[in-house]
Amino acid sequence: MSVIYEKVALIGLGLIASSMFWASKRGGLAREISGFARSEATRDTARRIGLCDVVSDSVIEAVKDADLVVLCVPVGVMGAVAQEIAPHLKPGCTVSDVGSVKGAVVEAVAPHLPKDVHFVPGHPLAGTEHSGPESGFATLFDDRWCLLVPPDGTDPDAVAKLRRFWEALGANVEEMDPEHHDLVLAVTSHTPHLIAYTMVGVADDLGRVTDSEVIKYSAAGFRDFTRIAASDPTMWRDVFLNNKQATLEILGRFTEELFALQRAIRTGDGDELFDYFTRTRAIRRGIIEAGQDTDAPDFGRVKAKH
Repeated sequence: MSVIYEKVALIGLGLIASSMFWASKRGGLAREISGFARSEATRDTARRIGLCDVVSDSVIEAVKDADLVVLCVPVGVMGAVAQEIAPHLKPGCTVSDVGSVKGAVVEAVAPHLPKDVHFVPGHPLAGTEHSGPESGFATLFDDRWCLLVPPDGTDPDAVAKLRRFWEALGANVEEMDPEHHDLVLAVTSHTPHLIAYTMVGVADDLGRVTDSEVIKYSAAGFRDFTRIAASDPTMWRDVFLNNKQATLEILGRFTEELFALQRAIRTGDGDELFDYFTRTRAIRRGIIEAGQDTDAPDFGRVKAKH
């Protein structure tokens, strides 16, 4: 592979940024990658493990002369970061992000950016329950999707270049508008996370089931809920506050479906339950056939040694 951007700046050094660095190094996609994190401890960790060619002590220094700046910070602070870096961006550079919500990011970031800077929001659909600079790895994006959400009027060359970059990181890339992105993600990610948090919370509140029993007898369903519910609290708080409309719409539909299943259970309607589970089982098979999971997902669990 060849260099796509001379200098890339990663703002925020968690799972996604660190994986972007290692994947970029694997492919030789940038001559220099700078990084910045608000936390001094995070910066120290990044330097210790060799994350980024240069770890800057100021966000302004990190973005200086960068051809691509990627905001890898929680959605709730992206506007403030954009405002801080805007006067120091190189003319003609591209600013992107990796946030799970796109409508709110466009509203928060776009007004601050100079006219001679290209804004191409993005969202890699990849992750684990782990966070922090030491959690990243080069293959995180391989055969996963990255969605680009360029606002109307964005320079097509800037979009095409960012697409090449993400494809070189290993991802499949598609473009969509912000509203559609947020609705799709409310179905595929945001609402499932909220349900997982809720189910773990129910177990926590159920006085007749002790903590030791919940942990000791965790069957696959509850165990995998807890994997989802282990995700970063700051990120998910910001997701729901910034994708309110789509999440509430999907939660309303979820509630209606739940009531229908409650009624089928109460009335002993086995045919309704069987038909419903058959339809939903087909969706799971479709996910496997699309290469987005396996028949036996391990959810990051360490394999038993035989």
